[in-house]
Amino acid sequence: MSATPQKNRASRRVLAAAAGLATAGALVAAMPADAHDRGHGHGHGHGHPSRTVDVQLLSFNDLHGNLEPPAGSAGSVSETQADGTVKSVPAGGVEYLATSLRTARKGNPYSVTAAGGDMVGASPLLSGLFHDEPTIEALNGLDLDVTAVGNHEFDEGATELARLQNGGCHPVEGCYEKGKKFKGADFPYLAANVTSEKTGKPILKPYTVWKKNGVKIGFIGVTLEGTPNIVTANGVKGLKFHDEIETVNKYAKELDRQGVKSIVALIHEGGAPASSSYNYDCDSPGAGDGISGPITDIAKGITPKVDALVTGHTHQAYVCTIPDPSGKPRMVTSASSFGKLYTDTTLTYDRRTKDIVRTSVESANHIVSRDQAKATDMTKLIDRWNTLAAPISNRPQGFISADINGRGSTAPEKPLGNLIADAQLEGLAPADKGGAVVAFMNPGGIRSDLVYAASGSEGDGVVTYGEAFTVQPFTNMMNVVDLTGAQLVAALQQQVSGSNEASPKILQVSEGLTYTLDMTKTGADRVVTSSILLNGEAIDPAKTYRVAMNEFLAGGGDGFPALGQGTNKLVGASDLDLFNAYLAAHSTASAPLAPPATDRITVVQ
Repeated sequence: MSATPQKNRASRRVLAAAAGLATAGALVAAMPADAHDRGHGHGHGHGHPSRTVDVQLLSFNDLHGNLEPPAGSAGSVSETQADGTVKSVPAGGVEYLATSLRTARKGNPYSVTAAGGDMVGASPLLSGLFHDEPTIEALNGLDLDVTAVGNHEFDEGATELARLQNGGCHPVEGCYEKGKKFKGADFPYLAANVTSEKTGKPILKPYTVWKKNGVKIGFIGVTLEGTPNIVTANGVKGLKFHDEIETVNKYAKELDRQGVKSIVALIHEGGAPASSSYNYDCDSPGAGDGISGPITDIAKGITPKVDALVTGHTHQAYVCTIPDPSGKPRMVTSASSFGKLYTDTTLTYDRRTKDIVRTSVESANHIVSRDQAKATDMTKLIDRWNTLAAPISNRPQGFISADINGRGSTAPEKPLGNLIADAQLEGLAPADKGGAVVAFMNPGGIRSDLVYAASGSEGDGVVTYGEAFTVQPFTNMMNVVDLTGAQLVAALQQQVSGSNEASPKILQVSEGLTYTLDMTKTGADRVVTSSILLNGEAIDPAKTYRVAMNEFLAGGGDGFPALGQGTNKLVGASDLDLFNAYLAAHSTASAPLAPPATDRITVVQ
């Protein structure tokens, strides 16, 4: 999921201010608790009591620091019912995720829990304000055994990632609780395809081996090779990101030489199933036929030595069997995002060959339902950090009359995208602030919806600082630059061409910019250039325009090289500051802000 990186520059400021203020889905039955003593006839196991043992692999991905249940549409999953109708089911929150995982582990003496990256970054205020220390603590409490890094693990750079792994208080803000030092993750972060430019070696462990009673399973972790394209330059400074297939194959060979024959790859890259329902059968009509996207080519290229792939990044739910290079089916899974699902996979381990009996691998996604008991230890953790965050997070910023959807909108033009772009233009239009005449916002940087219903005691329609932060958690600094009309048109064309052609990234635009997007055409032709108007006038290719955007886009991020060609840069306030200022200026309790109309981009399908 493409998104701006989290910098949390505001953390220092808001913390200083704070200091001044006082299951659904059916899994084929796993073996009973004594399975490892009996064997159950897989492979050539008949008559050999301890020949095979079922290992339970529990997995999830893209938690993004969502400790509390995600709000609005971000907090539900789509489920196809027996009659074919689709139902929206509330899900997620680590209090429920902990209960789900603990319940699933019962009766499974061989159980390992793994994750597919983006555990932190783009986090709600409860975690993001504290540089995601609360999330690492929660993952420790969930008994996570291993995770791959994702692109968001690099939002604050390799040094901060190393701190999350190894512990120690923040180098600038110090320890958040008196006399309490941050211990770091008690599980390994794996970064096999991320190397230091200086040493050429992986910056963290490339793999780890889980062992129990002679059973050994190797885990290799990689993030997507394209991480530098979706993280700011500072976040990936001094690092190289390598090909996922080559890296996994290299370390699979190394594990094999060490006698580790059972291998799982944790890959922070994913696919797009044909249906958004979590229980959609993506092996219909044939193996892997119902899924597309980068993970399909990766899965087909990874050595058959690897027995299963846990993936992520696209925030989708799927359990597919994509053929490996030898043509054998191999399980490829992803559990949506924000802790709304977990995957339960049965790996049948053959003690004689030390390998997984691939034909017996079974897997299913399960909803992290909110109608089960909360894990009390997670409730205490959330309450503890909420107490520290409360002086900041509960502060009202503005008022809305209805939900304003961002992440929850599937339309190219999103109401919340328009609101954010308008806020950026208004804040940077004055001559002394940059003189902007238009603003662009990348859709992946909108991390949530603004929800009308109260999230706490603030009352319906009140937007708190915590809610605004959840929408714009990166605290990117705004830039205003000179771009020619030709460059402006090129940027709009890059939404649907180049690296964005297969999966368009439609920029959210400020009021005054209108154009037509003809999706019946291909590539750059999808943008009808003659329809592009700014305040009713055609764009002049030779004219210079002052354009506002966050520093990620201004660096050419998300496949917009034209936006990276700006000159005469002025650095303005942060995106979050402009957003909050706009809410304050345009809403009161008696005159709340209504969702903006979505009439700037005309889409022809």
